[in-house]
Amino acid sequence: MTRTILDIHILQAVPPSNLNRDDTGTPKSAYYGGVRRARVSSQAWKRATRKAFNDLLPPEELGVRTKKVAEALAERITDRDGSLEPVAVELASVILQVATGSKIEVPKRKAKNDGEASASASPESSYLMFLSKRQLDALAELAIEGSRPGGDAKTLTAHLKDKENKSRARQAVDSRHSVDIALFGRMVADSADLNVEAATQVAHAISVHKSDIESDYYTAVDDLNRDGESGAGMIGTIDFNSATLYRYAALDVDELQRNLGLGLRADESPSTPVEKAVGAFLEAFIASLPTGKINTFGNHTLPSAVIVKLRDRRPVSFVGAFEEPVPQGPVGGYLRESCRKLADYVPDLERQYGLSSNDHSWVVRVGNETEALAPLGEQVTLEVLLQDVRAVVAQRLASGAEA
Repeated sequence: MTRTILDIHILQAVPPSNLNRDDTGTPKSAYYGGVRRARVSSQAWKRATRKAFNDLLPPEELGVRTKKVAEALAERITDRDGSLEPVAVELASVILQVATGSKIEVPKRKAKNDGEASASASPESSYLMFLSKRQLDALAELAIEGSRPGGDAKTLTAHLKDKENKSRARQAVDSRHSVDIALFGRMVADSADLNVEAATQVAHAISVHKSDIESDYYTAVDDLNRDGESGAGMIGTIDFNSATLYRYAALDVDELQRNLGLGLRADESPSTPVEKAVGAFLEAFIASLPTGKINTFGNHTLPSAVIVKLRDRRPVSFVGAFEEPVPQGPVGGYLRESCRKLADYVPDLERQYGLSSNDHSWVVRVGNETEALAPLGEQVTLEVLLQDVRAVVAQRLASGAEA
Protein backbone atom coordinates (compact mmCIF):
# COMPACT_ATOMS: atom_id res chain seq x y z
CA MET A 1 0.00 0.00 0.00
CA THR A 2 1.32 3.44 -0.94
CA ARG A 3 1.86 5.66 2.07
CA THR A 4 2.44 9.38 2.50
CA ILE A 5 5.31 10.11 4.87
CA LEU A 6 7.25 13.33 5.31
CA ASP A 7 10.87 13.22 6.45
CA ILE A 8 12.29 16.47 7.87
CA HIS A 9 16.09 16.78 8.14
CA ILE A 10 17.68 19.88 9.68
CA LEU A 11 21.20 21.17 10.24
CA GLN A 12 21.30 23.91 12.85
CA ALA A 13 24.29 25.61 14.44
CA VAL A 14 23.73 26.62 18.06
CA PRO A 15 26.25 28.82 19.93
CA PRO A 16 27.07 28.44 23.66
CA SER A 17 23.80 27.32 25.25
CA ASN A 18 22.10 24.88 27.58
CA LEU A 19 18.97 24.00 25.63
CA ASN A 20 18.12 20.82 27.51
CA ARG A 21 19.76 19.88 30.81
CA ASP A 22 19.79 16.81 33.02
CA ASP A 23 19.10 16.57 36.76
CA THR A 24 22.51 18.09 37.56
CA GLY A 25 22.02 21.11 35.28
CA THR A 26 24.48 19.80 32.68
CA PRO A 27 23.54 19.87 28.97
CA LYS A 28 22.37 16.44 27.85
CA SER A 29 24.73 14.36 25.74
CA ALA A 30 25.01 10.96 24.08
CA TYR A 31 27.68 8.73 22.59
CA TYR A 32 27.38 8.07 18.85
CA GLY A 33 30.14 6.85 16.59
CA GLY A 34 32.34 6.36 19.64
CA VAL A 35 32.44 10.03 20.70
CA ARG A 36 30.40 12.20 22.99
CA ARG A 37 27.85 14.38 21.19
CA ALA A 38 25.68 17.25 22.32
CA ARG A 39 22.07 16.09 22.58
CA VAL A 40 18.67 17.73 22.82
CA SER A 41 15.93 15.26 23.76
CA SER A 42 12.94 14.68 21.50
CA GLN A 43 10.67 15.63 24.41
CA ALA A 44 12.27 19.05 24.65
CA TRP A 45 11.80 19.78 20.95
CA LYS A 46 8.25 18.41 20.90
CA ARG A 47 7.42 20.71 23.80
CA ALA A 48 8.89 23.67 21.89
CA THR A 49 6.89 22.65 18.82
CA ARG A 50 3.65 22.44 20.79
CA LYS A 51 4.26 25.90 22.26
CA ALA A 52 4.84 27.27 18.76
CA PHE A 53 1.38 26.00 17.77
CA ASN A 54 -0.12 28.75 19.93
CA ASP A 55 0.97 31.29 17.31
CA LEU A 56 0.03 29.15 14.30
CA LEU A 57 -3.33 27.57 15.13
CA PRO A 58 -6.60 28.77 16.72
CA PRO A 59 -7.14 27.71 20.36
CA GLU A 60 -9.98 25.33 19.48
CA GLU A 61 -7.55 23.26 17.37
CA LEU A 62 -5.30 22.55 20.35
CA GLY A 63 -5.44 20.44 23.49
CA VAL A 64 -4.43 20.75 27.11
CA ARG A 65 -2.25 18.21 28.94
CA THR A 66 -2.68 18.46 32.68
CA LYS A 67 -3.42 16.66 35.93
CA LYS A 68 -5.77 19.53 36.78
CA VAL A 69 -8.27 18.33 34.20
CA ALA A 70 -11.20 18.58 36.63
CA GLU A 71 -10.52 22.31 37.11
CA ALA A 72 -10.26 22.82 33.35
CA LEU A 73 -13.60 21.07 32.78
CA ALA A 74 -15.25 22.82 35.73
CA GLU A 75 -14.43 26.20 34.18
CA ARG A 76 -16.23 25.18 31.00
CA ILE A 77 -19.25 23.98 32.95
CA THR A 78 -19.42 27.25 34.87
CA ASP A 79 -19.04 29.30 31.68
CA ARG A 80 -22.13 27.60 30.29
CA ASP A 81 -24.22 27.59 33.47
CA GLY A 82 -23.11 29.89 36.26
CA SER A 83 -25.63 28.39 38.68
CA LEU A 84 -23.56 25.18 38.73
CA GLU A 85 -20.39 26.85 39.98
CA PRO A 86 -20.64 25.43 43.55
CA VAL A 87 -20.74 21.85 42.20
CA ALA A 88 -18.84 22.27 38.92
CA VAL A 89 -15.66 20.51 40.10
CA GLU A 90 -17.68 17.62 41.50
CA LEU A 91 -19.64 17.27 38.25
CA ALA A 92 -16.39 17.41 36.27
CA SER A 93 -14.85 14.66 38.42
CA VAL A 94 -17.85 12.38 37.97
CA ILE A 95 -18.03 12.61 34.18
CA LEU A 96 -14.26 12.40 33.73
CA GLN A 97 -14.12 9.17 35.72
CA VAL A 98 -16.86 7.66 33.57
CA ALA A 99 -15.46 8.97 30.29
CA THR A 100 -11.81 7.99 30.85
CA GLY A 101 -11.93 5.28 33.53
CA SER A 102 -9.38 7.29 35.53
CA LYS A 103 -9.60 8.20 39.19
CA ILE A 104 -10.13 11.90 39.79
CA GLU A 105 -9.45 12.68 43.43
CA VAL A 106 -7.58 15.03 45.74
CA PRO A 107 -3.92 13.92 45.83
CA LYS A 108 -2.88 12.32 49.12
CA ARG A 109 -0.16 14.91 49.68
CA LYS A 110 -2.83 17.62 49.66
CA ALA A 111 -5.47 15.63 51.53
CA LYS A 112 -3.09 15.18 54.48
CA ASN A 113 -2.58 18.92 54.89
CA ASP A 114 -4.56 20.62 57.59
CA GLY A 115 -6.43 23.88 57.31
CA GLU A 116 -8.17 25.84 54.60
CA ALA A 117 -5.74 24.88 51.81
CA SER A 118 -6.65 21.21 52.21
CA ALA A 119 -10.38 21.90 52.25
CA SER A 120 -10.19 23.84 48.99
CA ALA A 121 -7.84 21.45 47.18
CA SER A 122 -9.19 20.33 43.83
CA PRO A 123 -9.25 16.73 42.68
CA GLU A 124 -6.69 15.72 40.03
CA SER A 125 -5.94 12.78 37.80
CA SER A 126 -2.97 10.65 38.84
CA TYR A 127 -1.17 11.34 35.54
CA LEU A 128 -1.13 14.00 32.84
CA MET A 129 -4.34 13.74 30.83
CA PHE A 130 -4.35 15.04 27.26
CA LEU A 131 -7.74 16.25 26.00
CA SER A 132 -8.65 18.58 23.18
CA LYS A 133 -10.57 21.73 23.97
CA ARG A 134 -13.43 20.45 21.84
CA GLN A 135 -13.50 17.25 23.91
CA LEU A 136 -13.66 19.28 27.12
CA ASP A 137 -16.48 21.37 25.66
CA ALA A 138 -18.40 18.21 24.73
CA LEU A 139 -17.97 16.81 28.25
CA ALA A 140 -19.16 20.09 29.76
CA GLU A 141 -22.36 19.93 27.71
CA LEU A 142 -22.97 16.32 28.74
CA ALA A 143 -22.32 17.10 32.41
CA ILE A 144 -24.84 19.96 32.40
CA GLU A 145 -27.42 17.87 30.56
CA GLY A 146 -26.98 14.86 32.83
CA SER A 147 -27.13 16.82 36.10
CA ARG A 148 -30.58 18.25 35.42
CA PRO A 149 -33.02 18.83 36.99
CA GLY A 150 -31.28 18.33 40.30
CA GLY A 151 -28.09 20.09 39.31
CA ASP A 152 -25.96 17.83 41.49
CA ALA A 153 -23.41 15.00 41.21
CA LYS A 154 -25.87 12.32 42.34
CA THR A 155 -28.21 13.11 39.47
CA LEU A 156 -25.30 13.03 37.01
CA THR A 157 -24.02 9.73 38.41
CA ALA A 158 -27.43 8.12 37.99
CA HIS A 159 -27.68 9.55 34.47
CA LEU A 160 -24.33 8.05 33.44
CA LYS A 161 -25.28 4.57 34.65
CA ASP A 162 -27.37 4.30 31.50
CA LYS A 163 -25.27 2.50 28.85
CA GLU A 164 -26.15 4.95 26.10
CA ASN A 165 -25.22 7.98 28.20
CA LYS A 166 -21.98 6.35 29.31
CA SER A 167 -21.17 5.59 25.68
CA ARG A 168 -21.76 9.23 24.75
CA ALA A 169 -19.31 10.34 27.44
CA ARG A 170 -16.69 7.88 26.19
CA GLN A 171 -17.25 9.00 22.61
CA ALA A 172 -16.78 12.63 23.62
CA VAL A 173 -13.13 11.99 24.53
CA ASP A 174 -12.48 9.65 21.59
CA SER A 175 -13.43 11.96 18.72
CA ARG A 176 -12.54 15.42 17.40
CA HIS A 177 -8.91 15.16 18.50
CA SER A 178 -6.86 18.33 18.52
CA VAL A 179 -3.90 18.78 16.18
CA ASP A 180 -1.34 18.24 18.95
CA ILE A 181 -3.01 15.03 20.14
CA ALA A 182 -3.23 13.75 16.57
CA LEU A 183 0.45 14.51 15.99
CA PHE A 184 2.05 13.47 19.26
CA GLY A 185 -0.42 10.83 20.45
CA ARG A 186 -2.06 10.20 23.79
CA MET A 187 -1.91 7.48 26.41
CA VAL A 188 -4.80 6.93 28.81
CA ALA A 189 -3.40 4.51 31.37
CA ASP A 190 -6.77 3.26 32.61
CA SER A 191 -8.46 2.93 29.19
CA ALA A 192 -6.18 1.67 26.45
CA ASP A 193 -8.97 1.96 23.89
CA LEU A 194 -8.75 5.74 24.26
CA ASN A 195 -5.06 5.81 23.34
CA VAL A 196 -4.11 7.74 20.21
CA GLU A 197 -1.19 6.54 18.09
CA ALA A 198 1.22 9.39 17.39
CA ALA A 199 1.42 10.47 13.74
CA THR A 200 4.89 11.91 14.16
CA GLN A 201 8.21 10.61 15.44
CA VAL A 202 10.92 13.02 16.59
CA ALA A 203 14.53 11.95 17.03
CA HIS A 204 16.88 13.26 19.69
CA ALA A 205 18.93 16.00 18.07
CA ILE A 206 22.66 15.27 18.21
CA SER A 207 25.75 17.18 17.19
CA VAL A 208 27.45 16.03 14.00
CA HIS A 209 30.81 16.32 15.75
CA LYS A 210 32.43 15.61 19.09
CA SER A 211 31.17 18.13 21.65
CA ASP A 212 32.69 19.00 25.00
CA ILE A 213 30.87 20.52 27.95
CA GLU A 214 32.29 23.76 29.30
CA SER A 215 31.55 25.66 32.48
CA ASP A 216 30.92 29.38 32.92
CA TYR A 217 32.02 30.83 36.26
CA TYR A 218 30.02 33.99 36.99
CA THR A 219 29.69 36.59 39.71
CA ALA A 220 27.02 39.11 40.58
CA VAL A 221 27.75 42.42 42.30
CA ASP A 222 25.55 43.82 45.07
CA ASP A 223 24.17 47.13 43.74
CA LEU A 224 24.22 48.68 47.21
CA ASN A 225 27.85 47.91 47.94
CA ARG A 226 29.85 50.97 49.01
CA ASP A 227 33.11 51.89 47.27
CA GLY A 228 35.17 50.28 49.97
CA GLU A 229 33.32 46.99 49.87
CA SER A 230 34.82 44.38 47.56
CA GLY A 231 33.77 40.92 46.54
CA ALA A 232 30.73 39.51 44.82
CA GLY A 233 27.23 39.23 46.18
CA MET A 234 26.81 35.88 44.50
CA ILE A 235 28.97 33.41 42.59
CA GLY A 236 28.06 30.33 40.61
CA THR A 237 28.69 28.18 37.56
CA ILE A 238 26.58 27.21 34.54
CA ASP A 239 27.49 24.33 32.23
CA PHE A 240 27.05 24.83 28.49
CA ASN A 241 28.09 23.55 25.11
CA SER A 242 27.88 24.63 21.46
CA ALA A 243 27.12 22.41 18.50
CA THR A 244 26.03 21.96 14.91
CA LEU A 245 22.99 19.73 15.36
CA TYR A 246 21.35 17.19 13.07
CA ARG A 247 17.61 17.15 13.76
CA TYR A 248 15.11 14.70 12.29
CA ALA A 249 11.37 14.04 12.41
CA ALA A 250 9.00 11.83 10.42
CA LEU A 251 5.32 12.59 9.88
CA ASP A 252 2.90 9.84 8.84
CA VAL A 253 0.24 11.79 6.96
CA ASP A 254 -2.09 8.79 6.72
CA GLU A 255 -2.03 8.26 10.50
CA LEU A 256 -2.61 11.98 10.96
CA GLN A 257 -5.72 11.81 8.80
CA ARG A 258 -7.03 8.82 10.75
CA ASN A 259 -6.53 10.73 14.00
CA LEU A 260 -8.08 13.99 12.82
CA GLY A 261 -10.84 12.61 10.63
CA LEU A 262 -12.33 14.45 7.68
CA GLY A 263 -13.22 18.13 7.64
CA LEU A 264 -16.57 18.98 9.21
CA ARG A 265 -17.40 22.10 7.21
CA ALA A 266 -19.28 21.90 3.92
CA ASP A 267 -17.27 24.78 2.41
CA GLU A 268 -13.86 23.10 2.81
CA SER A 269 -12.10 20.09 1.36
CA PRO A 270 -12.21 16.92 3.50
CA SER A 271 -8.41 17.04 3.63
CA THR A 272 -8.25 20.61 4.99
CA PRO A 273 -7.64 19.66 8.66
CA VAL A 274 -4.69 17.46 7.63
CA GLU A 275 -3.26 20.13 5.33
CA LYS A 276 -3.39 22.71 8.12
CA ALA A 277 -1.85 20.33 10.64
CA VAL A 278 0.99 19.37 8.28
CA GLY A 279 1.79 23.01 7.58
CA ALA A 280 1.69 23.93 11.26
CA PHE A 281 3.92 21.04 12.26
CA LEU A 282 6.50 21.77 9.57
CA GLU A 283 6.73 25.45 10.46
CA ALA A 284 6.72 24.87 14.21
CA PHE A 285 9.28 22.07 14.19
CA ILE A 286 11.64 23.89 11.82
CA ALA A 287 11.55 27.28 13.55
CA SER A 288 11.06 26.35 17.22
CA LEU A 289 13.80 26.19 19.82
CA PRO A 290 13.77 24.80 23.38
CA THR A 291 14.06 27.66 25.85
CA GLY A 292 16.41 26.17 28.46
CA LYS A 293 18.63 28.96 29.85
CA ILE A 294 17.61 31.15 26.90
CA ASN A 295 17.84 34.36 28.97
CA THR A 296 21.39 33.47 29.98
CA PHE A 297 22.71 32.62 26.52
CA GLY A 298 20.35 34.30 24.03
CA ASN A 299 21.02 31.47 21.58
CA HIS A 300 18.29 32.36 19.08
CA THR A 301 19.24 30.65 15.82
CA LEU A 302 17.34 29.28 12.83
CA PRO A 303 18.38 26.23 10.81
CA SER A 304 21.08 26.65 8.19
CA ALA A 305 19.58 23.88 6.08
CA VAL A 306 16.25 22.04 5.91
CA ILE A 307 15.60 19.04 3.66
CA VAL A 308 12.05 17.71 3.36
CA LYS A 309 11.35 14.49 1.48
CA LEU A 310 8.02 12.82 0.76
CA ARG A 311 8.21 9.02 0.98
CA ASP A 312 5.70 6.38 -0.07
CA ARG A 313 7.12 3.39 1.83
CA ARG A 314 8.82 4.18 5.15
CA PRO A 315 10.60 7.01 6.99
CA VAL A 316 14.38 7.24 6.64
CA SER A 317 16.80 9.21 8.83
CA PHE A 318 20.13 10.46 7.44
CA VAL A 319 21.92 10.35 10.79
CA GLY A 320 24.19 7.64 9.41
CA ALA A 321 26.00 10.33 7.44
CA PHE A 322 27.44 11.55 10.75
CA GLU A 323 28.32 8.24 12.40
CA GLU A 324 31.91 9.24 11.74
CA PRO A 325 32.24 12.63 13.48
CA VAL A 326 32.53 15.59 11.13
CA PRO A 327 36.01 17.13 11.29
CA GLN A 328 36.49 20.83 11.79
CA GLY A 329 36.93 22.77 8.55
CA PRO A 330 40.30 24.32 7.54
CA VAL A 331 39.23 27.72 8.85
CA GLY A 332 36.94 26.38 11.59
CA GLY A 333 33.31 25.38 11.66
CA TYR A 334 31.43 22.15 10.97
CA LEU A 335 28.52 23.23 8.75
CA ARG A 336 30.26 23.16 5.37
CA GLU A 337 31.71 19.68 5.87
CA SER A 338 28.38 18.46 7.31
CA CYS A 339 26.62 19.52 4.13
CA ARG A 340 29.24 17.80 1.98
CA LYS A 341 28.90 14.54 3.91
CA LEU A 342 25.10 14.71 3.65
CA ALA A 343 25.25 15.51 -0.08
CA ASP A 344 27.38 12.38 -0.65
CA TYR A 345 25.44 10.10 1.67
CA VAL A 346 21.83 10.81 0.63
CA PRO A 347 21.99 9.94 -3.10
CA ASP A 348 23.99 6.80 -2.36
CA LEU A 349 21.55 5.63 0.31
CA GLU A 350 18.51 6.30 -1.86
CA ARG A 351 20.06 4.62 -4.89
CA GLN A 352 21.06 1.47 -3.01
CA TYR A 353 17.63 1.06 -1.42
CA GLY A 354 15.51 2.27 -4.35
CA LEU A 355 14.01 5.15 -2.41
CA SER A 356 14.28 8.03 -4.86
CA SER A 357 11.93 7.13 -7.71
CA ASN A 358 8.71 8.73 -6.45
CA ASP A 359 10.07 11.22 -3.95
CA HIS A 360 9.29 14.90 -3.76
CA SER A 361 12.25 16.78 -2.27
CA TRP A 362 12.69 20.36 -1.13
CA VAL A 363 15.72 22.20 0.25
CA VAL A 364 15.73 25.42 2.28
CA ARG A 365 19.29 26.60 2.80
CA VAL A 366 21.22 29.67 3.95
CA GLY A 367 24.74 30.73 2.93
CA ASN A 368 27.41 29.30 0.65
CA GLU A 369 28.40 26.76 3.33
CA THR A 370 25.25 24.80 2.41
CA GLU A 371 25.76 24.91 -1.37
CA ALA A 372 26.56 21.19 -1.54
CA LEU A 373 22.93 20.41 -0.61
CA ALA A 374 21.46 22.15 -3.66
CA PRO A 375 21.18 18.94 -5.77
CA LEU A 376 19.13 17.16 -3.07
CA GLY A 377 15.88 18.89 -3.95
CA GLU A 378 14.05 21.91 -5.27
CA GLN A 379 15.49 25.02 -3.63
CA VAL A 380 12.71 27.00 -1.96
CA THR A 381 12.03 29.44 0.87
CA LEU A 382 10.20 28.32 4.00
CA GLU A 383 7.00 29.97 2.77
CA VAL A 384 7.12 28.13 -0.56
CA LEU A 385 8.01 24.88 1.19
CA LEU A 386 4.89 25.07 3.33
CA GLN A 387 2.69 25.87 0.31
CA ASP A 388 4.16 23.09 -1.85
CA VAL A 389 3.97 20.40 0.83
CA ARG A 390 0.37 21.25 1.66
CA ALA A 391 -0.53 21.07 -2.03
CA VAL A 392 1.16 17.70 -2.51
CA VAL A 393 -0.46 16.29 0.62
CA ALA A 394 -3.91 17.42 -0.57
CA GLN A 395 -3.30 15.85 -3.98
CA ARG A 396 -2.17 12.51 -2.54
CA LEU A 397 -5.04 12.33 -0.06
CA ALA A 398 -7.52 13.07 -2.86
CA SER A 399 -5.96 10.34 -5.01
CA GLY A 400 -6.18 7.90 -2.11
CA ALA A 401 -9.85 8.74 -1.52
CA GLU A 402 -10.66 8.13 -5.19
CA ALA A 403 -8.84 4.81 -5.17
